[in-house]
Amino acid sequence: MKKFCIIFLMSIIISLAVLGMGVFSNDGGMSAFTGTSAQQNAYIRIHIRADSNESEAQAVKYKVRDAVVDFLTPLVAEYESKAEATTGVQRNLLGVERVASEVLRKNGFPYGATARLEREEFPTRVYGEYTLPAGEYTALIVRLGSGKGDNWWCVVYPPLCFAATDSNVIYKSKIKEIIDRFYR
Repeated sequence: MKKFCIIFLMSIIISLAVLGMGVFSNDGGMSAFTGTSAQQNAYIRIHIRADSNESEAQAVKYKVRDAVVDFLTPLVAEYESKAEATTGVQRNLLGVERVASEVLRKNGFPYGATARLEREEFPTRVYGEYTLPAGEYTALIVRLGSGKGDNWWCVVYPPLCFAATDSNVIYKSKIKEIIDRFYR
C-alpha cells in the first residue's frame, strides 16, 4: 500500500510539473504526442500481430507481449534518443523473434514469429491519456505466424509501455525527461 501511495503521489507531481510547463494543448491532449510530424518521427511503436482473430491466437499474443516487454524493458530504459533506440532495437530483432517463438512453442502453436523494424502508416491511436495521430511511424512489427489477426500496440521509444519492473516512478520520469527535451 505504501508503494502504491508513493507511486500515486509521484504521478501527480509529475503530471502537475508537465502541466505547469505548458506541454498540454488546449483540448487536453498531450501535444508531444499530438504534434507535428517531426515530433511523430521521435517515436518507435511496437505492434504484436496475432496469427488470426481466433481466441487462442489472441490469447497467446498477450503471452508473447509479456515476454517481449520483459525482454526489451532493460534495453529501452537506457536509450537517450530515437537513433540510439533504433540501433538497439535493430540489434535485438533476433532476440525478440527467439523470445516470441519460444512462447508460441511452449503454448503449442506450430508457427513462429518474425520481428522487423519498419516504417508504416498507422491510424490515430489512443493509449490512456496519450494520443498518437495518424501518420507514418517507425515500428517494431512482431508477426506471429501469418500476422493477420488483431494486434496489440504501444510505444517502445520513448518507453511508454516499458516500465521498470520494481517501480513505475522510473518509467514516468523517463517520459518526462524526453518530453522536456522537446521543449528546450
